[in-house]
Amino acid sequence: MFGNSIRDREKRTGWLLVVPAVFVLLLVYAYPILRAFWLSLFTENLATELEPVFNGLGNYSRMFGDGAFWQSIWNTAIFTSVSLAIELVLGMGIALVLDRAFRGRGVVRTVAILPWALPTAIMALAWTWIFNDQYGVINDILRRLGLIETGINWLGEPTLAMVSVIVADVWKTTSFVSILLLAGLQSIPQDLYEAHAIEGASPWQSFRQITLPLVLPQMLIAALFRFSQSFGIFDLIQVMTTGGPAGATQMVSLYIYDTVRRYLDFGYGAALVVVTFLILIAVVALAGLLLAKVRKSAGVDI
Repeated sequence: MFGNSIRDREKRTGWLLVVPAVFVLLLVYAYPILRAFWLSLFTENLATELEPVFNGLGNYSRMFGDGAFWQSIWNTAIFTSVSLAIELVLGMGIALVLDRAFRGRGVVRTVAILPWALPTAIMALAWTWIFNDQYGVINDILRRLGLIETGINWLGEPTLAMVSVIVADVWKTTSFVSILLLAGLQSIPQDLYEAHAIEGASPWQSFRQITLPLVLPQMLIAALFRFSQSFGIFDLIQVMTTGGPAGATQMVSLYIYDTVRRYLDFGYGAALVVVTFLILIAVVALAGLLLAKVRKSAGVDI
């Protein structure tokens, strides 16, 4: 009975410590979300209407026929899926190298994280120069190798523009993924590899049967982080292509930005925000369930 009173007191103390943080989170996150949902029920376009007019679900029904919005969703899905897949593969390779013991490993680890530490806008501007069709480094290298005669307009062709922004994003964020995976690799006991080697297993078998299953939770966490960041990408695309050419790299964040800031359509912009938020919540919830299932099957206490 005495023990129960202590546990009850600890629970009350825990709740008292958590309540201020929950209040701040509700103030910072819940209010803007609820405000956006309420605004999405109105037609509020400063270019045409002086006062907001209640429109119910009109903005949401308008969305179904908005080809530009669905094109931006498609562009975002391509950008996110391709860049995420490449970052996970490259990040795993870099993490495996950084996990080995060699001279100067600390310096190499520091250098490896530098791309992630650089401001995105500055990095995007540098990649814009690299892909420039007149004086860009990429075209200069290809000319010197005799592979092309005239410069390729990397940022002026729809497919090449998408490839270019994916390359820039992969270069910047792969280091972040590799650091997360490196933390997972270092948590694996070396005794497992030694016992597996004694049994005659090859390095590839050790990677497939030990490393990959045990580091899978970290891979899912890294994928979740990168999905949320890539889906909301803005500054990289804004600097490199501004959504062009012909909307080929216009992500959903840029479309919402143009709707609100350029066309002053706040009601429809709020509806776009709500739908995008619901898509993110659905994906994150599914990823959370998958992560919990993987960690449980791996014997990790959640």
